[in-house]
Amino acid sequence: MKTILLFLLCAVFAARGQEVQTNEVKNVIQTFFEGFHKGDTVLLKTTMSDTVIFQTALKNQEQKDILQQTDISNFIKVIGSKRPVSEKWEERILSYTIKVDGNMANAWTTYEFWHNGVFSHCGVNSFQLFNDNNRWKIIYLIDTRRKEDCNTAK
Repeated sequence: MKTILLFLLCAVFAARGQEVQTNEVKNVIQTFFEGFHKGDTVLLKTTMSDTVIFQTALKNQEQKDILQQTDISNFIKVIGSKRPVSEKWEERILSYTIKVDGNMANAWTTYEFWHNGVFSHCGVNSFQLFNDNNRWKIIYLIDTRRKEDCNTAK
């Protein structure tokens, strides 16, 4: 009986620890988008490693699959200074699936992107995060973008 009780207690603590880490990862992603929406590059940078990689999996004009790399320094410049104040970019996260194993995490988020209140596109983000001395950091982000097969009111 004591063995069963001990096993159940360990299972409860392990599940609680996983929930805490999952929430920490989700908070990093929410902070990333808070910085993105506000144009706050200082806040945005707190969520990313110095060597973060951004890519997009999409189709080119000939409908061939391509992988497009985003230069992070250009991304930061666009977010912080090149975007006109009158432009509103809003990425609405629709769902999260987060997996954590030790100091590595993956977050799969479905999203819709709205530009000045008008639907632009939808897709999925896949975030890879690393826990660097008790701070989750985004080390890799790849997304898809499409205008079709989006479950949204356009």
